[in-house]
Amino acid sequence: MPRSSKERTGRSGSAGDHKESLSRGKSGPVSALGSASAKSHLKRVSNRAERAAERREAIVAAAFDEFIARGFAATRLDDVATRAGVAKGTIYLHFKDKEALFEELVRTAIVPLIARLAPPEQPAGSVREALERFAFTFIQEIATTRRGDLVRLIVAEGPRFPAIADFYYREVVSRGLAALRGLVELAIARGEIRVPALANYPQIVVAPAMIAVIWKSLFERHAPLDAMAMLRVHLDLIFGERSAS
Repeated sequence: MPRSSKERTGRSGSAGDHKESLSRGKSGPVSALGSASAKSHLKRVSNRAERAAERREAIVAAAFDEFIARGFAATRLDDVATRAGVAKGTIYLHFKDKEALFEELVRTAIVPLIARLAPPEQPAGSVREALERFAFTFIQEIATTRRGDLVRLIVAEGPRFPAIADFYYREVVSRGLAALRGLVELAIARGEIRVPALANYPQIVVAPAMIAVIWKSLFERHAPLDAMAMLRVHLDLIFGERSAS
């Protein structure tokens, strides 16, 4: 028997009411619950990321201690894990091997200093003043700190482990030399340096800083070295003595 128009309308209205109810639900309590769940999920993800970052930082700090105490060859990831208070497997979640861990240590301990060490391309004052600031920062931040121990480790073990020496040259040495070469060329163009060949050997400019790194570990107890005073004498040889003011 055919249904009446009223019945059809009633059922259609009921379905419409149901859709409307669902529509209201999207912006009502169901939506609020979904939003709260999403926030809770994001918070859990954030907390996990923070804990992972803390563990990574602890691993790098422990590696610093182990590498300095034992050297690259003798350092074991088991000892790094014990010092960091994590399982050895946790290290492999962050670093594929000991070499990768050492590279991260260089990146965090020394590479950030390169930008600070590099003088501006067009220093406002003399190039000599810029080089003094460059070398002073190196001596203060590396030669007389534990970072110097890291440099000494590379000098000592680099020949046996060329991969770490190559990495250090690429990430640290080459950048520092490029900045120094630019400054030396500027000083030559200005007439501050009168030996053009020095542009080919920017290593000469920072030789006192490297001597200071090595001297501090080997001979400091026998003959304390004033690295900055030595640097100023060295720059006098390059630029000429400062005129008395």
